[in-house]
This record gives sequence, C-alpha cells and structure tokens, in this order.
Amino acid sequence: MSAADKPKGATRGAVPDIDDLATRILNGERRALARAITLVESGRADHREATTRLLDLLARENRQSLRIGLSGTPGVGKSTFIESFGMMLIAAGLRVAVLAVDPSSTRSGGSILGDKTRMEHLSREKNAFIRPSPSQTHLGGVGRRSREAVALCEAAGFDVVLIETVGVGQSETVVSEMSDLFLLLLAPAGGDELQGVKRGIMEMADIILVNKADGDLKPAATRTCADYAGALRLLRKRPQDPDGYPKALMVSAATRDGLEAAWDDMQMLADWRRENGHWQRRRGEQARYWFGEDVRQALLARLETPWAQGRMADLSEEVAEGRVTPAAAAKDLLAGLGVG
Repeated sequence: MSAADKPKGATRGAVPDIDDLATRILNGERRALARAITLVESGRADHREATTRLLDLLARENRQSLRIGLSGTPGVGKSTFIESFGMMLIAAGLRVAVLAVDPSSTRSGGSILGDKTRMEHLSREKNAFIRPSPSQTHLGGVGRRSREAVALCEAAGFDVVLIETVGVGQSETVVSEMSDLFLLLLAPAGGDELQGVKRGIMEMADIILVNKADGDLKPAATRTCADYAGALRLLRKRPQDPDGYPKALMVSAATRDGLEAAWDDMQMLADWRRENGHWQRRRGEQARYWFGEDVRQALLARLETPWAQGRMADLSEEVAEGRVTPAAAAKDLLAGLGVG
C-alpha cells in the first residue's frame, strides 16, 4: 500500500491532496472515505482548515442520503437491528453507512468498536461502511465530527446513513439535528416501564420500533406497541407529520419480521416530507443549528490555549481571594481573547 492510501496518514503526516481526496470520495472509494473521516476527527489546525475546504468541495455536488437517527436503551438489540436492517437494505440494492455518536467514548473508547465486531455480516459487505465513534472531550466535539462524517458519507454516494446514539440524554438531541428520520428502538416491557422513556425523546421519535417481537416475547411486544401507540396519540400534532405519524411498530431483528414494513413506512414519511417542503426546511434548520454550534465550539477552543488557561488560573486566584469580582475577572479574560 502506498503512503497516499494509508488511512491514518491524514493525521500523522502532511495534509492530503484535498482535490484528489474529494474526487475519490465522489467515486465512492471507501478507503478515501475512511481517510477523510480520520481527517475531520483531527484537532490539528491545518487539518481543520483542510476539512473545511474538503467539505466545501463536496457540498457543491449536493448529494443527499436518507439520514436515519437511531436511539435505544441498552440491551434492546441495536447491533442486531442495524445488522439485519442494513443487510435487508443492501439486498435491495442500496449502499449503507453506519456511524455512531457516543459521548462515553471519551471514557470507554466507545461501544461501537464492539458493535462493529458483532455486525459480522454487514461489516464484510462492500456496499456497507461502519465507522466507530470519534473520541472527543465533549459532546459538542463528538457531534460536529459526526455531522461532518455524515456529510462525507452522503458525498460518497451512500443511499442510507444510519446514525446510532450510544449515550443517553443530550446525545439524542444532537443526533436528531443531523437526521431526516429519528427511530426509537425499544424492548418489550410492562406498562409501568412506559414511564421510563423520557417525554422529550418520545417527542423526537418519528417511528418507535418495539424489537424482539418473536417467540415468547411476542405477546409482551404486542402490548408494549399498543401502549406506545396510545402514548404517541396524546402528543401534540407536529406539522412535519402526515396522518398516522409518528407511529409504533413491532419488529424482530433476529427473524427480520417487520423490517420491510418498517422500511416502507420510513420511505413513505420521507417522501411525504420532501413533497410538502418539510425535508428541505428541516435541513435548513439543521444547518443553522450547526452554524451556531461551530461558532460556540470555536470560542470554547480559544479557552484551551496556554495563555487563556494561565490567565484563567491567575484570575481564579484573585476571585477566590476577593480581590476582584467574578464579573470583572470574566470581562478581563474575554477582553484578552478579543471577544469582550
């Protein structure tokens, strides 16, 4: 393998030829895609500059995938679902990318690394691409890198990009801001467990999928699906939904029962949103969200410089000793950063 083909070269050596890299991505080369994602995950200033130029070049093609966000509680069978669903899509002639947003990756290395080994069949498919979560120090960093990775997968011609949220809480919001559809995967449960799903996550979901609807669990799955269908009807009607959405469905990732019907419902919803202007409006709102996030992250990065860290330490001591007020110290620091 030549030096130009080594995926890790993007962060260890010189900045790659961006024009060549863009051309190879547009030709659907998975190795080039992997190298580009490694580039966007780098924190080096020259790599960030190269990333911006690469994304600008690729954006001119305006390629769009169906971006599907997926969340679910631990043990619900997300890896099995992604593998079964992904294999079904590939059998239908589609190309599928799988990405993860995992805030815990800063502590644990990210569970998607284990998921990739469990997605035994999907990971071997030439029309599939599975990428571990980038390891960053905060969710904002993870979100930005993941959003840029989604854009790269779209440019590479993947028809469907599955974006899995591994963490809980705020990560669902981040994933919803880079998805066209948001799926919530749940396991069969008793009625009391319905209360365990946060209302905010329920309100984000376009389709709730009750997994493991097979064997002895099928009766429980039927009851759970009915419970969630009832709960969804109580939520406020959203303008981006046609009649019947959001909805709850039963699937079995193990037997693949219900997957085709769920895919039909996803396509129906996506088509309706395109035809009624909601798709493009939502993508515009997401672009606005990420613009704001990029500005915030750039400002936060300035606080990580040696000068800022040293000045903050000095001012913290002065504040603790009562020689200056917190507001005055903050104003001093911000003025030194040129943002006061």
